[in-house]
Amino acid sequence: MKHAGLGEGIPPDNSGNDGYANNGYSACEEENETLTESLRSKVTAIKSFSIEIGHEVKTQNKLLAAMDSQFDSTTGFLGKTVGKLEILSIRSQTKLLCSTMLFHLFVFFCYLLD
Repeated sequence: MKHAGLGEGIPPDNSGNDGYANNGYSACEEENETLTESLRSKVTAIKSFSIEIGHEVKTQNKLLAAMDSQFDSTTGFLGKTVGKLEILSIRSQTKLLCSTMLFHLFVFFCYLLD
């Protein structure tokens, strides 16, 4: 029994099939296996990349935590330094103000004595 345009095909077996369905099924099965194996390799690659990304994220988080603690200590150190500079500037302004007042008093008394 010939099908139009399909060629001779496989001789019919005893089950009533003429062999064309099995041949197509086999080709589809092979293609599915090839595609499944390709997909499996891609999933394995993606899994390894995601594991590497996870390790990198953990490493970066540790570095960020270390930087955060260093910035906190630096902020505390700079805060103390700025406080000391403010105290120093207030004292310097007081000394400058006193020096200026004494100079003015000296000039005033010199003017009175003349």
